[in-house]
Amino acid sequence: MAQDMEKKIENLINLYMEDYQGKKVIDKIKIFEHPDRAKVIDILEKLQKIIYPGYHRNSAFKTYTVRNSISVLLEDVIYNLKAQLGIVLKYSPLYEHADSEAITLAADSITFDFLEKIPKIREYIETDVQAAFDGDPAAYNTDEIICTYPGLYAIMTNRIAHELYLLDVPMIPRIMTEHAHSITGIDIHPGTTIGKYFFIDHGTGVVIGETTVIGDNVKIYQGVTLGALSTRGGQSLKKVKRHPTISDNVTIYSGASILGGDTVVGKDVVVGGNAFITTSIPEGARVSVKSQELTFNYDSGHPVERKEIEIDESWFYTI
Repeated sequence: MAQDMEKKIENLINLYMEDYQGKKVIDKIKIFEHPDRAKVIDILEKLQKIIYPGYHRNSAFKTYTVRNSISVLLEDVIYNLKAQLGIVLKYSPLYEHADSEAITLAADSITFDFLEKIPKIREYIETDVQAAFDGDPAAYNTDEIICTYPGLYAIMTNRIAHELYLLDVPMIPRIMTEHAHSITGIDIHPGTTIGKYFFIDHGTGVVIGETTVIGDNVKIYQGVTLGALSTRGGQSLKKVKRHPTISDNVTIYSGASILGGDTVVGKDVVVGGNAFITTSIPEGARVSVKSQELTFNYDSGHPVERKEIEIDESWFYTI
């Protein structure tokens, strides 16, 4: 029986090895030429500890001090980030033909350029925490927000990844945001530009595309999509503005989709749930889906009643 199993396994291995010779894109063997996803996630987690120094204690220290903790974390981040950059920079057209020495120098420069952005990232995250507290009556304190809110984690990850994206770092920013996506259900591309006081309430199912621009004091709910109107152009649309611009003081309720690079949502707009928007919205408008209707289904002995939701339509910019 054991020999029969070994034979079956051997046959499968031979089958796979033969299939690997088909010159598919997925056949490439580059074990040491791809970034280490686990290492990138570990870098993200250590950066989180640097950003929130009072919320993460290193149990290895008998006497905790912020300076000791940050020193250890920073040395670890520098070493591992430089190593991962040394791998991924080869994917960048800027370093496609660079030798190993040039890539090492670039990795060192980018690492320190990025780490100098941490105070700026912290400045913005401070406003995000405040926005969550001000905007959510279910929040009892800011500690609860920092420790538990998935929206804040996704935003923090984006702010870190976005700074690396601006430094033309391949792959690493996307690994970070896709990690956040996998644990929060919130998909924010690292190219997204986000202003201060950003709040994602609940968050599951939120999708925000690469060229989206979001102003200050914006609040969005679960299931919102800020996406492209069409991606049929494929690679020809790279670096083209495909996603909407959301101005300051906008609220977007659950299930709304706002699409297109030419779409601008003006200041102080409120977008109602399930709205589908592909054109610009003027400042101060209230947007809802027109002619909502409720249907009550009873058993065969009762008629079916239809009832329109009563809405003051003068309040809305209908679509």
